[in-house]
Amino acid sequence: MEEKKLDINSIIGFVLIFGILAYMLWQNQPTPEELAEQEKQKQEVAAANKAQTTSQTGFTSSQDYAIGSRVDSLKRIELTNKLGAFAYSATVTNTKETVVETDLFALKFNSKGGYLSEVRLKKFVDHSGLPIYIIKDNNADFNINFGTTDSRILNTNNLYFQPNVSKNGENTVVSMKLKVSEAKFLEYRYELKPNDYMIDFSIRSQGLSDVINSSQAINLDWKLKTYRHAKSLSYENRYTELVYEYDGGKDDYLGQKEFAEDTEEDVTYLAFKQHFFASVLLADEPFKTAELKSQNLVQNEEVDTVFTKTFQAKLPLELKGGEISKSMDWYYGPSDYKVLKAYDRNLDEIVPLGWGIFGWINRFLFIPFFAFLGGFLPYGIAIIVMTVSIKLLMSFVQYKQFLSQAKMKILKPELDAIREKHKDNKMKAQQETMALQTKAGASPMAGCLPALIQLPVFYALFQFFPSAFDLRQKSFLWVKDLSSYDVIAELPFNIPFYGDHVSLFPILASIAIFFYMQLTTGQNVNTQPQQEGMPDMAKMMKYMMYFSPLMMLIFFNNYASGLSLYYFISNTISIGIILVIKNFILDEDKIHAQMQENKKKPKKENKFQKKMKEIMEQAELQKQAQQNNKK
Repeated sequence: MEEKKLDINSIIGFVLIFGILAYMLWQNQPTPEELAEQEKQKQEVAAANKAQTTSQTGFTSSQDYAIGSRVDSLKRIELTNKLGAFAYSATVTNTKETVVETDLFALKFNSKGGYLSEVRLKKFVDHSGLPIYIIKDNNADFNINFGTTDSRILNTNNLYFQPNVSKNGENTVVSMKLKVSEAKFLEYRYELKPNDYMIDFSIRSQGLSDVINSSQAINLDWKLKTYRHAKSLSYENRYTELVYEYDGGKDDYLGQKEFAEDTEEDVTYLAFKQHFFASVLLADEPFKTAELKSQNLVQNEEVDTVFTKTFQAKLPLELKGGEISKSMDWYYGPSDYKVLKAYDRNLDEIVPLGWGIFGWINRFLFIPFFAFLGGFLPYGIAIIVMTVSIKLLMSFVQYKQFLSQAKMKILKPELDAIREKHKDNKMKAQQETMALQTKAGASPMAGCLPALIQLPVFYALFQFFPSAFDLRQKSFLWVKDLSSYDVIAELPFNIPFYGDHVSLFPILASIAIFFYMQLTTGQNVNTQPQQEGMPDMAKMMKYMMYFSPLMMLIFFNNYASGLSLYYFISNTISIGIILVIKNFILDEDKIHAQMQENKKKPKKENKFQKKMKEIMEQAELQKQAQQNNKK
């Protein structure tokens, strides 16, 4: 075998490689100032390690300590090359957690990133009895991304902050500093107050005007994966959403899509809402822009899951005099309307009470009234009392509705006669029908208007119960939690849209709705005229009598039992009111006699009736003219 020898080209290659490495080491060697600083840090660390070793073992090992110091020194040189001016923070290279508690919180601040690594709400537990954590096990991230004057791009969530806990009167102040030196740093300052879910928070830099590159964007990134806390995964996820305030007081949300994003201007606060709990970042001065994202993590509601959604926000930070200075607040707490309203910062908009008149009804009527009842009654009884009160107040509307139906029932034989008489002239039949109804004082619209008056109340209550924090984990009869579904039987399989359990209150509510519709819609089935070219209204109404209770049964099986309790009581009371009106208040003979008297009286037509009459007469004349032309 031929012996291998080094040729001249190999020797030259090795010399060049060695020269390049030597040049790189010479270029990256620390300056005298950096060496002096490293020596100072080495002495401080050595003294601390020596003290720790002495306290733990009773003796020191100078040889082991020297080896460790040399290793640490090499690590710091490497970090100096990587972090530049922020290499000072490399003195803290191990992750530490600073624990602080108040009456409401148990918090942990992480030295790596300077943000919270754990937020536990001490007064609440989830559906399994476990503590409520807003932040835990790296489900949240808070980062500032910025450039430096020596052409580095840094992320604070990878850097180490030095913590300090102090007192400001009764308040606890946690300072997390990312240091360039003792006099130059970036600080996160948290101030916690007793019995307050709001934490004063500020970001400021000192002496970094020659370190931070002002020509590059400085972005604050906040992310959160929301934990599941409720028994019903689908129900909780329906009310888990990203809500924000912008443009001087307007509010909006991203919605419930699988993935949603938006960019908004002048954003005052961002709320990552988890149905009954929320994480909110509020700014004293609005962020100029906010890039927002929401992603649904629940791909299959039949499969148990830990997280429901992921929220992200990207917010710009502005330099003032070359320094970062931003005053904000953190809110970690319940999505309780009363608690949020007390801060007077429009946070109550996080609670979805409905828009326009529906929200007003909730804010100024149902919420105060229910709070009053809940002050001295069990919450299940409070729901019943509130429902009874509302139904009694609305009973005059039901009376008007039922009276209109009774009049239409009495007029039915005469209306049938008109339709038979003019079966070949639909326009004429409609004219005489309107004339008869006007003279008799009966109109189908008279029955529709009371129903429209009840609609705002109906919708407001539909929004109220899912948002009522007071119902959370409150029991009533067999129900353990009025804010979640009740269970009387577990199913060994899952029924699509229904679930794997049987809830009793939706069944009771469905039965009550069926009988209510029998009394109202059922008696009008045969009074609806069959019109040419139109579907049979009687058949449609008959189908609705069965379809509506069925939808109630399926849809509400996974909804809050408090809402199903309301519908059951509401429709049961409505049945009672109708029976009382029909059997003890309304007399069809008297109504018929009154209608006959009305026919004899000259009836003054209003503008709408006159206009409708004119339109119908013109249409009739046009039809006759067309028929004459054909002849």
